[in-house]
Amino acid sequence: MKIAVAAAGISSFALLYAPQPVLPQLAAQYHLDPGGASLAISVATGALAISVLPIAALSEIVGRRPIILTSVIAAAVLGLLLPLAPSYGILLVLRALQGIAIAGFPGVAAAYLVERLGRTGVAAAVGAMIAGNSVGGMLGRLAAGFSVDRLGYHGALTVVAVLGSIFSLVTVFSLPPSAIRPRTRMNVLAGIGAAVRKPILLAQYTVALLAMGSFVAVYNAAGFRLTGSPLNLSPAIASLVFLAYAIGSVSSGTVGRTVARFGRLRSAVGALLVTAVGALLTLPDSLVLVVAGLVVLTGGFFAAHAVANGWTAAEAPEGARGQASGAYTLAYYLGSSVGGTAGSVIFAHAGWTWLTVTVVAWLLVAAAVVTLTARRFSPR
Repeated sequence: MKIAVAAAGISSFALLYAPQPVLPQLAAQYHLDPGGASLAISVATGALAISVLPIAALSEIVGRRPIILTSVIAAAVLGLLLPLAPSYGILLVLRALQGIAIAGFPGVAAAYLVERLGRTGVAAAVGAMIAGNSVGGMLGRLAAGFSVDRLGYHGALTVVAVLGSIFSLVTVFSLPPSAIRPRTRMNVLAGIGAAVRKPILLAQYTVALLAMGSFVAVYNAAGFRLTGSPLNLSPAIASLVFLAYAIGSVSSGTVGRTVARFGRLRSAVGALLVTAVGALLTLPDSLVLVVAGLVVLTGGFFAAHAVANGWTAAEAPEGARGQASGAYTLAYYLGSSVGGTAGSVIFAHAGWTWLTVTVVAWLLVAAAVVTLTARRFSPR
């Protein structure tokens, strides 16, 4: 089960963010500014956000395993078709379809793990799953970044699609069935209401929205910052910054121990503040500080995400785990889509400093919301 879920995470997130390292090449090919190029990311994550809640509700009827398997297979097939797109418009259509396909995994994975492992182990289990997700994001970005110089962005996307297909097959052959039987349509509809009424769950959705928006906004602009003046790195060297995802794997994989020692609230707020500090470190035009800041930001973000996702799964009503997981994922990828595009526009028109100020403000708002809500409605 652990191998299957990790492989699904690697495949899904490698495919989802494969275009991010080649955004400067897409901008040059199709005469786009950073905001227009970032649509290659935002269209997919926006489609994912819109479709994730209906897919999560569907998983209550047909089961988690069929949804996850359909997700990884369809996403891999669309990834193989993506380099064949004859225009930027068709590429965006394929990315939207791929976002819908990918929605099946993150939308139900946390609920699947709770049903297999129980509530007590959910923090560590979700942390391990997110560690696999971050490995996928890192591998996909590195593969694309190192391939683009020699193969162009078409070849770079093909390399990532092949990697995603391999890991999707691992999931197909190793994922065990869910421990919970599918529910009726009435249970599903009631669960959607339960997933959006509990204040502590709404706070976690807010963290997902603002933290993910901040993270993607920074990384969407990072390629332009690193390859532009005054840093002037080559695309291959600039893509090495995605090795920072290794820190995300460590922080999310070990966050269960942090939660056990300090509690969910302190762990979540601490992780959000670390993320903000990482963003501030990138302000000077120093390659060392920019890279260090991205490493700190990445570690803090993945820890915050693991805490919030696990908190959602643990606090979700028993009959609404899939819907709560879907609502969290909707907020997460809505943040990626809207925040990522907004950040790219801010960077294009106002520069890196104002992007950083915006990101830090979002993170502080997320920390304030989760603190106030937890102290009032879940004081532990």
